[in-house]
Parts: sequence; C-alpha cells; structure tokens
Amino acid sequence: MSLRLVIDMNLSPEWIPLLERAGWSAVHWSAVGDPRADDAIIMDWAAENKHVVFTHDLDFSAVWR
Repeated sequence: MSLRLVIDMNLSPEWIPLLERAGWSAVHWSAVGDPRADDAIIMDWAAENKHVVFTHDLDFSAVWR
C-alpha cells in the first residue's frame, strides 16, 4: 500500500500536481470535504480513508486522539 495524502485547507491546491509528479497520491481537502470543516473532521476522514494529513497548521497535532 502506498502513502496517500490529504492536503489541508491552509495549503494551496497547487501542491497536488507537485506531489503527484513526485509520485505521491494526493487530494486537496476542498475536493473531498467541507472547506469549513474543523480539524477533527479532517483527521477522522483521513483515518477512515487511510490518508495522512499534510498541513501547515501548528496546532493540528492537538486534535489527534
């Protein structure tokens, strides 16, 4: 199984083609969920869909349960 990334809303969707050219599977959160979703919702989605969250949000790690 390969690593799959979900790019957080605080990062540009322009990350997607860059990551894909490097061989990574990536999707921007705005393509799969509500752009106004709380961090916990994004983390839950990532866990359920076997993705790693790629973010620049300094307090994102506080969400992990």
